[in-house]
Amino acid sequence: MQTTSALEAGARTLSYIRGVDVPLIEKTISQVLADTARRFPDRDALVVCHQGVRLTWAELDREATRTARGLAGLGLRPGDRAGIWAANCLEWILLQHGAARAGVVLVNVNPAYRSHELRYVLRKSNIRALFLREKDPRANYREILAESRNGDSLPLEHTVWLGDASWDQMLDRGVDFAADLAAPADVANIQYTSGTTGSPKGVMLTHRGLVNDGMAIGLCLQAHENDRICAPVPLYHCFGSVIGSMVSTVYGAALILPSAQFDARATLEAVQRERATTLYGVPTMYVAEMEHPEFDRFDLSSLRKGIMSGAPCPIELMKHVSRRMHMERMTIPYGQTESSPVITMSNVDEPFERSVMTVGTALANVEVRIVHPETLETLPIGEQGELCTRGFLVMKGYDADPEATAAVVDSEGWLRTGDLALMHPDGYISFKGRAKDTIIRGGENIYPRDVEDFLHSHPKIADVYVFGIPDAKLGETVMAWVQLKTGVEATAEEIRDFCRGTIAYFKVPQYIRFVDGFPQTVTKKVQKFLMREQEIKERNLGALARQETA
Repeated sequence: MQTTSALEAGARTLSYIRGVDVPLIEKTISQVLADTARRFPDRDALVVCHQGVRLTWAELDREATRTARGLAGLGLRPGDRAGIWAANCLEWILLQHGAARAGVVLVNVNPAYRSHELRYVLRKSNIRALFLREKDPRANYREILAESRNGDSLPLEHTVWLGDASWDQMLDRGVDFAADLAAPADVANIQYTSGTTGSPKGVMLTHRGLVNDGMAIGLCLQAHENDRICAPVPLYHCFGSVIGSMVSTVYGAALILPSAQFDARATLEAVQRERATTLYGVPTMYVAEMEHPEFDRFDLSSLRKGIMSGAPCPIELMKHVSRRMHMERMTIPYGQTESSPVITMSNVDEPFERSVMTVGTALANVEVRIVHPETLETLPIGEQGELCTRGFLVMKGYDADPEATAAVVDSEGWLRTGDLALMHPDGYISFKGRAKDTIIRGGENIYPRDVEDFLHSHPKIADVYVFGIPDAKLGETVMAWVQLKTGVEATAEEIRDFCRGTIAYFKVPQYIRFVDGFPQTVTKKVQKFLMREQEIKERNLGALARQETA
């Protein structure tokens, strides 16, 4: 993809670039779906393997309208919030498109959340209707929901169980709704993240941002209606709901969901049976697929393209995947939830080395610059600094939190990612470090303060700090340094048992060290990087740590 710079003459001297200008799609998600259904009515739109479902674009469009009528029948109006707490399934996609059609804001709830996290999201987001699937193998949702409601005055009015009578009843009791009340600039989706600092915040993403990020990603992926995208990644995350669903909707490509939660064999089966041309995944997913004992018996020759993201992507793994899985055209997107999510990405027809050694260049219609973290002055080419971005992709803000929004989005619309990067003379970006403290464990974003706040409720813990350390399989894993209260004793397993079933499994610390204190500056600021360095040294993880920033 060609790019243009703000510096029209001479060699670039500043780390600023703007992606190629192409017409923006000034439509809502619902309008884009309707357009695609008119263009490709009889082509496959959605294949949900584990539910035995196959819908054409015309059928998906009709089911989206039926779902929108069901939401209206619950009394939901444009701007109201509906939450979905479920793993990948047909109903997830129907709610994504149905809510957009009815002007309802869809709130993604991680299916691994437990009572502690669910209570926070229900209270914070003002969800009026919650959709969930009881048969998800991770938990007894009814007990967790009851615990979350216990003693709380929550705005939740409706609980609809997917796949049983309450879902069918909602659809049967649908009513007419006023169409096209939503505008492209309206909020379509709220996803929870800690951003660069603080407690979880609801990131408000617009129709315009989501649709155009899907369009721009698809340009890099060279997506078209003949593509068949196998996406074993979670829909509650932007990887599934945008890089998967929005790319599919904009371009008319079939979206294939192999299983409710990632299953290596189910993914390989889906690629073979559906003749997938494109495969998505985080590094651990690709490793699990290639290490599956039946890998060699699957015909993966239909694959041409792939996206690897969500965690540090080792170069050798990218090469191995490309060779063994027939994906000569691999690419790594970079972004964050606040940017809808992708900011930079390489084109799939770029030379392989450049595609895997960098995170590409600015997406179409997106501005990127590298600034000094303190002065915010744009740095020269080749100097490491904080990556900032501006354009359609920037969130509308954090829900009901203008102060937190102002801390990361300035008056000129620049989003501070908090991530370290440098720009090369050709505009390509090398990623050098994530937002402060953020842990990415097998594609799951973990915000240490969330875990710290929860662990502080343990009656024996006086203080605790959480950070990530390198892990050969997951990219990173969770480490906690725990200072106990005077005169008490505890074991690491006791701390983990306190977490299990109450916070998401991937947040539970894998490693715990009991300490008498923490490294601090003279001003008593705790230095997590020294804790991490000590663990890396003592656990002989130096090679993995260097690979993270290679």
